[in-house]
Amino acid sequence: MAELGQDIAKAKELLERGELVAIPTETVYGLAGNALNPDAVASIFETKNRPSFDPLIIHTHSVDRVGDFVAEFPEELKKLAQAFWPGPLTLLLPRKAIIPDLVTSGLERVAVRVPHHSLTQSLLANLDFPLAAPSANPFGYISPTSALHVEKQLGAKIPYILDGGSCEVGLESTIVGIEDGEVVVYRLGGLEIAEIETIVGEVRVKTHSSSNPAAPGLLEAHYAPRKPLILGDLDKLIPDYNSRGVSFAVLSLQRDFLLLSDRLQIKLSSNGNLKEAAKNLFSALRELDEMKVEVILSELMPEEGLGRAINDRLKRASAGK
Repeated sequence: MAELGQDIAKAKELLERGELVAIPTETVYGLAGNALNPDAVASIFETKNRPSFDPLIIHTHSVDRVGDFVAEFPEELKKLAQAFWPGPLTLLLPRKAIIPDLVTSGLERVAVRVPHHSLTQSLLANLDFPLAAPSANPFGYISPTSALHVEKQLGAKIPYILDGGSCEVGLESTIVGIEDGEVVVYRLGGLEIAEIETIVGEVRVKTHSSSNPAAPGLLEAHYAPRKPLILGDLDKLIPDYNSRGVSFAVLSLQRDFLLLSDRLQIKLSSNGNLKEAAKNLFSALRELDEMKVEVILSELMPEEGLGRAINDRLKRASAGK
């Protein structure tokens, strides 16, 4: 099983040898390898059982380092980097040839971000290369927000997990790029659209699913528990599944269902705070997935702030179920 610890020197040594290490960020835990080493990148895909057409995000420790990996840094995106890095923002930028094709799935843009976590910041500052790091979970499953989540899922496949505690944001980063001079959001995430628009004005949201995505995390079915997740009106779903004799558990923003056992319902935020709900989402889905029930019933969140990103994850988690 993987060793858990906070030894940056050990993590650095493993990564320099081409091995994989799980790292904490403010969003979720990442499965990291040397982004400039095609063998290490291939190991990421193999370990996660991730399809090679789904590109990866590379991580570095400062805006100043980005020029080593990208051919161009458009001014509008540079403004966002200066405003929100380190933080839950990923930028799609034209790549230099130094970035292996496998990282970008052959696309001409590479996804880059500077994570906001002191342990990972220290690690990145001590490396001569960026880290490719998708979420540290089997492909398509719920993203991990603690070191124990990683150990439970991938502990037998990797040597070391850098334990940075629970993730503060709990949702993957917001992915932003430029098309035809227009700022475009490709994936809703931990940075709200309203915050982005305070820096660059109105943006276009383009988060449609694809079997050959232009950015990471855009496959239709993703972030999913193993049990079927059913979305809808809980006031209708609960009596419907009760009448059919199907065992279920419930995920809601803040509601209590008096006729349902407390152990079979999880509230994401007792006071309806969407940032708290985002932080708790993936942990709640894991807990529900481990309950002895047949299905998970959930409602959508208000379509405002981080509620939009939570709903994106819930819709992908329920796709095809």
